[in-house]
Amino acid sequence: MKNFMINIKAIFKSIKFAFEGLLHVVKTQNNARFHILATFIVIGLNFWLEINEIEWALMLIAIALVWIAECFNTTLESFFDLVNPDPHPLVKNGKDSGAAAVLIAAALSVALGILVLGPPLLQKFQFLLR
Repeated sequence: MKNFMINIKAIFKSIKFAFEGLLHVVKTQNNARFHILATFIVIGLNFWLEINEIEWALMLIAIALVWIAECFNTTLESFFDLVNPDPHPLVKNGKDSGAAAVLIAAALSVALGILVLGPPLLQKFQFLLR
């Protein structure tokens, strides 16, 4: 029977690689830098508007979904550049499809943001609507 002990050193090494990957995404992808700004704005609004736990969960899922899509898109772009650095219709299709995934995730996040944060924002600024 195999040893089922957890190798803490290997786990920390994996986490280190994951952070290196995230840093690569942030350094090389302009949209990722925008996602950082959006992430901080949304989290700040969540605190300011004092949304409930379910709403927090929805907003955190939306944020994570965009970051996951951006990381996978960067992976696809890197792979396509490695396999075929020259322009090719199939490479373009693959890169465009990856970008579409990010766009869909971002659109969903904006929609969730409007649904979750819109009502409390309107309530905070109702004096402007009078």
